[in-house]
Amino acid sequence: MTARRDPLPRTLIHTCAALLATTSLAHTLWTGVEARGVALAFGLLVAVGESIRWTGPTGLRETAPLGAAGALSYALLGADAGRATHHGVLQVVTVVVAASLVGCVPHIARGHTGTRDQLARRTLTVGFAAVCFQPLYNQGVFKHWGGPAYALLLLALLSLTALCDAVLAAALAHSRTRWPFGPLLRDELRGMPGIGSAVCATGAVMALAVAVVGLWALPVFSVPLLLTQLSFRRYAAVRTTYRQTIASLARSTEIAGYTPAGHAHRVAALCRAVGRDMGLSAPDLTVLEYAALMHDIGQLSLVDPVPAGATAVLPVAEQRRIALLGGAVVRQTGVSPQVAAVVERQADPCREQPVSARIVRAVNAYEEKTRAGGPGGPLRALEELRLGTAGDYAPEVVEALARVLTRDCLTLPSAG
Repeated sequence: MTARRDPLPRTLIHTCAALLATTSLAHTLWTGVEARGVALAFGLLVAVGESIRWTGPTGLRETAPLGAAGALSYALLGADAGRATHHGVLQVVTVVVAASLVGCVPHIARGHTGTRDQLARRTLTVGFAAVCFQPLYNQGVFKHWGGPAYALLLLALLSLTALCDAVLAAALAHSRTRWPFGPLLRDELRGMPGIGSAVCATGAVMALAVAVVGLWALPVFSVPLLLTQLSFRRYAAVRTTYRQTIASLARSTEIAGYTPAGHAHRVAALCRAVGRDMGLSAPDLTVLEYAALMHDIGQLSLVDPVPAGATAVLPVAEQRRIALLGGAVVRQTGVSPQVAAVVERQADPCREQPVSARIVRAVNAYEEKTRAGGPGGPLRALEELRLGTAGDYAPEVVEALARVLTRDCLTLPSAG
């Protein structure tokens, strides 16, 4: 069994965040809090935003947009109702960390995971934004900047901060899941124009508005993000229901006795892991997962079930007929046409298949061969797939499957 490597990037990120937070807290306790009313107002905003953090399985980049916007606006705050502020970098970090800890208490009490990663990201990204702005502002560098130039400056700093946050999020996800860093970072960057742009824009507007009209601007500009978060919750609920519907359809072959219990879910989970290893984007992974769940639905057209649902032993013409019927059924359910296309092309020649169809085909064959192979089934099945890379299975998919199985300790070590 291969030992797991220590997640060094995650440890390093947590250590840096802890050092920054500890140093900031000690300095603030020693020197006192500058502009306590402003600090209290922004701390309350961040605490409220963290307390209503969305903890459902949404896959969103930012699950606490109000808390993020409040923290970033405080980091880029230069004045309060026309009066210059001088709170500095360390006080910004102290207020944000303290408020985030208070806001995370309900989530920790409910046993939600990922709180440490969220706190580390928030600490380092806010510290980065404050370092880029506060020292220069307090030295008067931006004294003569005004109007559009000052607003563009804040947006530019927030864009750099968003890039920093994307790198941190990808590094933490890589350490936690062992998925490739490149695709994870790409998914983070792709998610920035969505909720990330709303957070950055709101943070900049809050900082500009407080500088002119004072703290009354905070509740006014919090409303749009609250409504956005509510919309994302509803969207997440719809997605969850959608996936549950697909999973129920996938179980129809098991209930009818055409496939073994849990086969579709095992294939879908392994397909998603292989797709991650091969660098597929988040939308492609969703299509791949749905296609894997429904890849056997065409077997409902058979008069007599195939033993153990192993369609790989059928003639190619029969496999193609089942695949086309399965695609037709998927199209009738209203699922994405991309999912239907992957299901339809399961029996096509390997070189003509899209990547998702190649993955489903190889993983399905592996699962069938493993189930039929007994105690040594996983290793024997993988060897048979490697022997079939000349025409039946894509070599890059088989090697990705081998990496996933080895990483997750799902195969037996080779002898000798």
